[in-house]
Amino acid sequence: MAQQAPLLSVVRSEIRGINIFGKPVDQQTRCQHWHSDLDIIAIKFHCCEKYFPCFSCHEETADHAPTVWPKAEFDTKAILCGVCGTELSISDYQNSNNTCPNCKSAFNPGCSKHYHLYFETDESLVNYIR
Repeated sequence: MAQQAPLLSVVRSEIRGINIFGKPVDQQTRCQHWHSDLDIIAIKFHCCEKYFPCFSCHEETADHAPTVWPKAEFDTKAILCGVCGTELSISDYQNSNNTCPNCKSAFNPGCSKHYHLYFETDESLVNYIR
């Protein structure tokens, strides 16, 4: 699932006063798992209201299981642009064409393959029922 690369040093990451938890490797929300030029968002997890760069960061460092954001809460600001620090609602992020509406930085389009890990989708509902 994650990129294969040498282990990168974890740093304390904070963007505009918002702490980034997990295993960040820079000040733009990249982490040990995902660190391409386009990996510049952090996601606020529904379960703990903390920002993590990715699902694996939460899984490896949080002391609880993750929960997905329900569709009824997609107007919540839960996506952080690692370049400019703008917080986007889930709906705004999903409709952003993989570009920050504020600074125009490009987001990784491949993140959409993992929406079911963070947001209620038909696939996340099927996995929850199982």
